[in-house]
Amino acid sequence: MGMAKYDRLLFILNLLRARRNLNAGQIAVECEVTERTIYRDIISLSSANIPIYYDRGYKFASDNFLPTLNFTLDEYLALKTTLESSPLNNSPYHRSQLKNIKSKIEACLNPSVLEKKKYTTPTMAINIKSTIAKIGSEKLYAVIEEGIKNCNIVRLKYESIQSGLREREIDPYFLIFIEKAFYFVAYCHLRKEIRTFRIDRIVDAYVTETKFSPRKDISPAKYFEDSWGVFGGDSVEIKAIFSGKAARVIMMGQHHPREQVTPMNNGKAKYEVTVRGTEEICRWLIGFGGEVTVLAPPNLLMEIKKRAKEIINNYK
Repeated sequence: MGMAKYDRLLFILNLLRARRNLNAGQIAVECEVTERTIYRDIISLSSANIPIYYDRGYKFASDNFLPTLNFTLDEYLALKTTLESSPLNNSPYHRSQLKNIKSKIEACLNPSVLEKKKYTTPTMAINIKSTIAKIGSEKLYAVIEEGIKNCNIVRLKYESIQSGLREREIDPYFLIFIEKAFYFVAYCHLRKEIRTFRIDRIVDAYVTETKFSPRKDISPAKYFEDSWGVFGGDSVEIKAIFSGKAARVIMMGQHHPREQVTPMNNGKAKYEVTVRGTEEICRWLIGFGGEVTVLAPPNLLMEIKKRAKEIINNYK
């Protein structure tokens, strides 16, 4: 779905301020509409006494039409990289918002910064991998966001890995991007507990008229504290010995905020960390194969042995 006309007119104004000599075809591509629509938009802007003229591209008759922002070139480039790297770009709705924000910023840059950025090669790019949003998911984002913002119970059909497709009502508290996907934390009336849900596993959702009381004791930082990734559970002390390349990997970077790594004389490394739940760290440890030996807790050791045997059986 394209932008509404009012939003598109503002977007065109920002484009013309930020980029010189754009013709109708180029503007149409940016706005994702036809050239005929852009010609009508230009007429609408002119009728509103916006000083626009055409000379090898559309231009403002006055450079004082919009105020400038006192961003330095480095500040602008940092902000541009942040906007372009956001995982929100995977959502058509939020991608349009980020595109508008970037255009408005560029439209109000100091002329000297605008000139410098023409000859500046970007030095940084951030690629945050994420799951591909399914068709129609932007509507689901909007439903969850509305429920959070207005404290309304949301009814949804949710495809759980463990229990399959179920209808349930939830009190949504917050949305978060973590572990390559968008999740939201909510109180589940079906399970009678606070749970973590993944956006792309929602089949259908709508906001009810029933209100719920917001909880000030629920926050992303507190809820995911000590978690290895998304899953929660009881706090567990993990101890393992890494060898070979795995030991160097462990010693060269941080993998959890509260980990403790102790180098050993034989080139090995002792790894200790307290996490909530073992499912995710179990998968991580298995990825190092024979270069890691789990010492504790006993139930994690047994689980890794079980999965290792299952892997071997698949190749017999």
